[in-house]
Amino acid sequence: MGNISQVIAKDLLKIKAVFFRPEEPFTWASGIKSPVYCDNRLTLTAPEVRSDVENALAETIRREYPDAEVLMGTSTAGIAHAAITGHIMGLPMGYVRSGSKDHGRQNQIEGRLEKGQKVVVVEDLISTGGSVIEVVSVLREAGAEVLGVVSIFTYGMQKGLDRLAAANVKNVSLTNFDVIARMAAEEKYIKEEDIARLIAFRDNPSDESWIGGSK
Repeated sequence: MGNISQVIAKDLLKIKAVFFRPEEPFTWASGIKSPVYCDNRLTLTAPEVRSDVENALAETIRREYPDAEVLMGTSTAGIAHAAITGHIMGLPMGYVRSGSKDHGRQNQIEGRLEKGQKVVVVEDLISTGGSVIEVVSVLREAGAEVLGVVSIFTYGMQKGLDRLAAANVKNVSLTNFDVIARMAAEEKYIKEEDIARLIAFRDNPSDESWIGGSK
């Protein structure tokens, strides 16, 4: 998987789907200062990168979850990836809303899902793991056997790792924060000394001591 993780990392950097700015941090909605901005939706408007991503997702599912019967995307970022990957694999797909509709059949799960079906959840990004765990919970309550999650990118934050483990949810990502930080330095998007600052942020997002660390 090493080569694939590097290819995807380069792809995401090239289209600025994952964009590093350690000298001018972004501010998250929570108020946390971050040296990285992630928008994997940009892969959908970059055909070559999109092809790399969807084929890698399909390859990963075949390898890690060979018994998969249905793909379920997270709403909204995972929907398109689940659809395209499902098409490549010849598998049915659906998606899970963040909440039940207030009209019609009031579905939270869209698409046909039978009890006992083996499901893989398709997500674009994993940080603290909260949203994808909620999706897995909804699917389990509906009677699905959730084999696990496949995602494009993960921070590898300890909080996310702990929450996934506690919920007994397996996640396999195409690439991760450590790989993309190294590739960003190799490709000259950031300086070599910035890697340690990025890892410090990942390990403890609430500690802002990494800001200005290279000065």
